[in-house]
Amino acid sequence: MKKITLTVSVLMLAASFAFAGVKTYQVTGPVLELTPTTIVVQKGTEKWEIARDANTKVSGDLKVGSKVTIQYIMTAASVEVKPAK
Repeated sequence: MKKITLTVSVLMLAASFAFAGVKTYQVTGPVLELTPTTIVVQKGTEKWEIARDANTKVSGDLKVGSKVTIQYIMTAASVEVKPAK
């Protein structure tokens, strides 16, 4: 039993270090549009389009008009380095 508890504790600690560098952001507002790959939310006067996939966790009944808070991360898709002048 002690080995299992120790193993679980070590795994949880390792996972916390693995995700420690990932900064999360959030946006809250009513859902304007909904597709299998995007959620569009109204934030003030702006429309925010957030991508989603099969791994996106949804709690509750997600539909147009629902007020939601979306947690998201920003990840670079590509980086092009320009030479210095």
